[in-house]
Amino acid sequence: MAEFSMDLNDDQKTLQDWIHGFAENVMRPAASEWDEREETPWPIIEEAAKLGIYGMDFLADAFSDPTGLKMMIFLEEMAWGDAGLCMAIVGSSLAVAGIMSNATPEQAMEWIPQCYGTPEDIKLGAFCVSEPDAGSDVSGLRTRAVYDEAKDEWVLNGTKTWITNGGIANTHVVVASVDPALGSRGHASFVIGEGTPGIRMGQKFKKMGIRASHTAEVVLEDCRIPGRQLLGGKEKLDERLARVREGKKASTQAAMATFEATRPAVGAQALGIARAAYEYSLDYAKERKQFGRAIIENQAIAFKLADMKMHIDAARLLVWRASWMAATRKPFLNGEGSMSKAYASETAVKVTEEAIQILGGYGYVREYPVERWHRDSKIYTIFEGTSEIQRLVVARAISGIHIK
Repeated sequence: MAEFSMDLNDDQKTLQDWIHGFAENVMRPAASEWDEREETPWPIIEEAAKLGIYGMDFLADAFSDPTGLKMMIFLEEMAWGDAGLCMAIVGSSLAVAGIMSNATPEQAMEWIPQCYGTPEDIKLGAFCVSEPDAGSDVSGLRTRAVYDEAKDEWVLNGTKTWITNGGIANTHVVVASVDPALGSRGHASFVIGEGTPGIRMGQKFKKMGIRASHTAEVVLEDCRIPGRQLLGGKEKLDERLARVREGKKASTQAAMATFEATRPAVGAQALGIARAAYEYSLDYAKERKQFGRAIIENQAIAFKLADMKMHIDAARLLVWRASWMAATRKPFLNGEGSMSKAYASETAVKVTEEAIQILGGYGYVREYPVERWHRDSKIYTIFEGTSEIQRLVVARAISGIHIK
């Protein structure tokens, strides 16, 4: 079992330096343009693929770190470069997480490469859970999957919303209800390949932040897929549903298994945004003169920066702890994964807001990046479980009471 250490090993330091260079030299110069365009930044994704950052091999290497920290380091540096471009590059990994959480080894080998493609032929993946009437409440999913036994096919109908890469992805992983009476315990995950009839993009959303990342509805209309594209297989699903109907606890829930694995990763991205804003406003405060001296010489400014630094470092400790616990298979007895996501995301919102205040009028105009970082930060308190839901998870864990 990997011992926890605050000292990064040589492999981790090398990764940190490499990704920081990509973030500084490739992402930052392009960030404002793609934020304004609100389009998928294909040239940036292609550059990431050429360098080996976008692909299954990189993901496998990052997740193989026994300390669990390599992925957190990677995501912090990428979001430090730009959160929208980061999400455009790492968005496919949500689909991969959905596959890994539920698939058989054979399914994983077949479908994960199709979420990335090759540097010469880029592919995208999308993970589809949220619906117009079911965001935080995953038990309310209305998308149905009905098994056609005669044809050994599943027929999916419903609308998914707020989906990263939704409708433009080559591979969609869809969480649907196979038994509505069982609520979230009656869900299953399905993989839908490129060119499948019955799946299409609905509305594309124009967003406040992370605008380089494509977000849209995914509409399923009598979408038929082979039975083998039920992740985990029908035998395993039937056994799980039978246990639930007998009153026994289901071992996993399709959506929640993915979210639990990814929450510290979301926190790491929020951390990168916060660090970018802190570093920028610190440099600005040292250089900006008012009343004959640098503004950092005023306690009002210096104390803001001190608080920003404290919250960032505390957030990193929570994110690293949660990731280390996941990698070493320690149970989240107190909702540590949710703690890390909630604290880091709220830190990003607060730190970026304070950065705008420190820059004053300059912080409010698009010529300077802090307003974009503030816009980008807010979604981190909402997606993959709102801050309120994270607190609910923590409260239930520490109390042992099913708080509503």
